[in-house]
Amino acid sequence: MANSLATCQSVICGFIFAVGITFVVTQAEARAFFVFGDSLVDSGNNNYLATCARADAPPYGIDYPSHRPTGRFSNGLNIPDLISQHMGSEATLPYLSPELTRRKLLVGANFASAGIGILNDTGIQFGNIIRMPLQLAYFQQYQKRVRALVGASQAKRIVNQALVLITLGGNDFVNNYYLVPHSVRSRQYSLKDYVPFLISEYKKILMRLYQLGARRVLVTGTGPMGCVPAELAQHSRNGKCAAELQRASSLFNPQLSLMINQLNNKIGTTVFIAANTNRMHNDFISNPRAFGFVTSKIACCGQGPYNGIGLCTPFSNLCPNRDLYLFWDPFHPSEKANKLIVQQIMSGSTQYMHPMNLSTILALDSKA
Repeated sequence: MANSLATCQSVICGFIFAVGITFVVTQAEARAFFVFGDSLVDSGNNNYLATCARADAPPYGIDYPSHRPTGRFSNGLNIPDLISQHMGSEATLPYLSPELTRRKLLVGANFASAGIGILNDTGIQFGNIIRMPLQLAYFQQYQKRVRALVGASQAKRIVNQALVLITLGGNDFVNNYYLVPHSVRSRQYSLKDYVPFLISEYKKILMRLYQLGARRVLVTGTGPMGCVPAELAQHSRNGKCAAELQRASSLFNPQLSLMINQLNNKIGTTVFIAANTNRMHNDFISNPRAFGFVTSKIACCGQGPYNGIGLCTPFSNLCPNRDLYLFWDPFHPSEKANKLIVQQIMSGSTQYMHPMNLSTILALDSKA
């Protein structure tokens, strides 16, 4: 925003002030985008935290426009980046970024933090990460900052008209229930009882988002957790997906979809949209070559069986062509896979996006 200089004549100061106000309103008319969740959508918040769950060293970011690590758990762009591109917007900044001020605030914010889950005890081994209660508190703080910038009514409109993406659930299995044999949660719940407990807690998070003003929320399910290279390396026999984690996915995702339908029915309109990322990933895994991948089992970056042991580091094996790999590291999809996922989010059938895809949502909302 333009700032008036103390030495300017009053008429010039008034002109600059008017230009500044126009700029803010114009920016606010663009659709904001808010992101919540875990490492699949974290764009760098953990860079600012004392945690080992971070992606701020090479070769992360090797295919990002800057060719430098950004905190994204990807070789390049992640899902929020690609959704922003489809919306014609610049990428949302991490909420903890010092660059997120003034004009940048009107684009939205990314509150996601690698390692977190639906439950507060998920990811405790990662130390200082932004668990969901704090992500939601930051969302409230964000709204206060925007109200100070553009006023209460304009700030409310920005939030109500925004698109929201939330990705949770995988860590509640991989980094909680199945983290160690006889984990606290596995002794507390059978898997059959643990999944409904997770769904009930997730429902509270989604309702809180609605209470805070979110009106269009994309909710992704978990992928086929037993098929990621990390799980293949530890639990696979002959390259087959780990059965117990696959069972967890098969229980969690249908119950999540059912819960989303129930919430929309309760509210009386379509607020929450289910993205069936499990089905998307299963397509890649069942026929990787149809999507241009040479393998769906081996990570591009890593070490050990399937490149699935440990972290992706400067000393890891690194494939020369990341576009040929479904998985970038032992847990996270490559930029190429993220692009295919976002294509389905944008234009997929109701088998992938229920009750409608994002292109339909954007078209409907543009007429409202």
